[in-house]
Amino acid sequence: MTRILSIGEAMVELSQADQPSLWRMGFAGDTLNTAWYLRRLLSEDWQVGYLTRVGTGDFSRRMMDFLAEAGLDASHVRAETDREIGLYAISLDGGERSFAYWRDTSAARRLADQPQVLSAALRDCRLAYLSGITLAILPPAGRQTLMEALDTARAAGTTIVFDTNLRPRLWPDAATMCAATQEAANRADLVLPSFDDEAAHFGDADPEATLARYLQGGAGHVVVKNGGGPIHFGGAQGLGVVTDLPRETPVDTTAAGDSFNAGYLAATLTGQDCATAILAGHALSARVIRHHGALVPQAVAPV
Repeated sequence: MTRILSIGEAMVELSQADQPSLWRMGFAGDTLNTAWYLRRLLSEDWQVGYLTRVGTGDFSRRMMDFLAEAGLDASHVRAETDREIGLYAISLDGGERSFAYWRDTSAARRLADQPQVLSAALRDCRLAYLSGITLAILPPAGRQTLMEALDTARAAGTTIVFDTNLRPRLWPDAATMCAATQEAANRADLVLPSFDDEAAHFGDADPEATLARYLQGGAGHVVVKNGGGPIHFGGAQGLGVVTDLPRETPVDTTAAGDSFNAGYLAATLTGQDCATAILAGHALSARVIRHHGALVPQAVAPV
């Protein structure tokens, strides 16, 4: 069985139901979303795992049950007796979402506290996936521990995939965020930035500038998501742009990028070229944003 490991923070998600006064509870988080879609897109020859930290309360137990029901391997998840998982709520305005978070004491902030747990989880992985949010929730020592573990895994043959997912509210300041993001991208085999975020925080003039900056830093391959516009790519799998992507009017853009990443990765892992994989990622994302919430069973076939 070929192993994939996604690393990050999973939280209780509150999203608006069909009636404005009602809220729907689920579990989500950027790296969990991608893992969930990957599990549904790939055959049982692939094992998709999730690495985080949880608490010992009811919400944590429910989330562990959720991971099991979703077919995600959680054998390396550890529980913290004095912490719980975080929570976020999604508010919508014309399909665009905003978030309120309760995560300052999230158990996931300790996911890199034990190097031996990281090493065991990453051993013999075909692919390891993380995001800028994974880095942002960790203290500086934890970020360093995680990056060193990923470096070791990469040297042993693991492909490292990094979605920059820039969220300035999670960082002490913009300079720290940009420096940590660039460093992680420099050490990755595949980087999946979103141009609007990169323009806002790095000052990139266009997607080509984002592509060039990460390639010059040392990233192996880069695919620049562009909010439904042309997607530029370059690096180990060649250089090009995919245009004329069908546009979708969103109901909820939550997990648009996370599902794109899953569609793209599933396609490349099963032998598709970069341009074809971009089309697969875009098609999945377009289906996901037609529905409320991060995890949309209607967008993919069940396991």
